[in-house]
Amino acid sequence: MSKRARAKTDSSVVVMVRMAVQDDGTLHVTVDGAPYLPVEFAPPWRRASFPHIVDAISDQRPGQTLRVDVVETDGRVITDYRVPSKPRRTAPAPAPAPAPAQQHVSQTVETVQPQPEPVRPRLAEFAGSGFVPGEDVAVAIVIAHTETGPDGISRTLIDARYLDHAPTREVVLLGRISGTICIGQPT
Repeated sequence: MSKRARAKTDSSVVVMVRMAVQDDGTLHVTVDGAPYLPVEFAPPWRRASFPHIVDAISDQRPGQTLRVDVVETDGRVITDYRVPSKPRRTAPAPAPAPAPAQQHVSQTVETVQPQPEPVRPRLAEFAGSGFVPGEDVAVAIVIAHTETGPDGISRTLIDARYLDHAPTREVVLLGRISGTICIGQPT
């Protein structure tokens, strides 16, 4: 079996993704050394394309870990890994209990249980600036991720019930590409 064929089936293989940022803001992307180009007639990759590129490569290589190296114009290299999620195991359905033999017909009355009302979240907003447009931003108490807008500002809505468990009521926004960190209390 060839090395390339094994790489497609072996989940222990790490796929090497390299994104070199050019002076004009475009990205030159390679996957395991081979060029990875946008679809025909599409504009060149840009920084805002980062999450879409990683998602597309991950979809093409299901179950494999991606190592993503972003080479900035000044030579800095930022490395991140995208590890595939493990499939959840589901408990087998319990076997139905055998129905007892009935000698006579009995009448049953069905009771209807009222459905509980869904819990509505109490939302709190927090925003920070200085992020790279389109970058993935971690939200800590890490319960979600958000993305920056074209202006480099990241906003997130948090269910305020999570903040009830944080003694400082602080939220952290962490830029996965820029390294920008914003810490504060939501409004």
